[in-house]
Amino acid sequence: MTAKECIKGRRSIRKFKDQKVSGELLSGIVETASYSPSWKHTQITRYIAIDDSSILKKIADDCTPVYNSNIIQQSPMLIAVTFIKGRCGFERDGSYSTKKEDRWQMFDVGAACQTFCLAAKEKGLGTVIMGIFDEDKITELLEIPEERELAALIAVGWPDIDPEAPKRKSVDDLLQFR
Repeated sequence: MTAKECIKGRRSIRKFKDQKVSGELLSGIVETASYSPSWKHTQITRYIAIDDSSILKKIADDCTPVYNSNIIQQSPMLIAVTFIKGRCGFERDGSYSTKKEDRWQMFDVGAACQTFCLAAKEKGLGTVIMGIFDEDKITELLEIPEERELAALIAVGWPDIDPEAPKRKSVDDLLQFR
């Protein structure tokens, strides 16, 4: 599969087969995702793999709206994507490097999430990135250390659907030359 085929073929998958994702396979995906670019090579993104059904149930029932809960309830694995706070977008003296201040943290995590999802697609897995959840409850449940922050959840598993690509905007709508 070429990079273009992988990018064009990746969809948000919201229905998964009842089949586990191996730790070995996941480790390979994270190793690939580790090549995602980051601010001054800070590599702030960290992953927590959750496949314990009781924890998945608590997250689904207590920490997410119904549309995300439905995905998590039948997903064999959920990835909590976190980042190390205070490193990305900062100079060594702690001052902000740009007007964007610490918002670069989410930029780097976003790039890492997409790289993770493309690496999973290459291995035949489906993913969906979720951003609506009770951050405080999940942080407590997963005992995420204070120096890290929860950025996103990614449901991952073997796809049980093959959705069509939605219509895309034309290049003329997306690109300007000056």
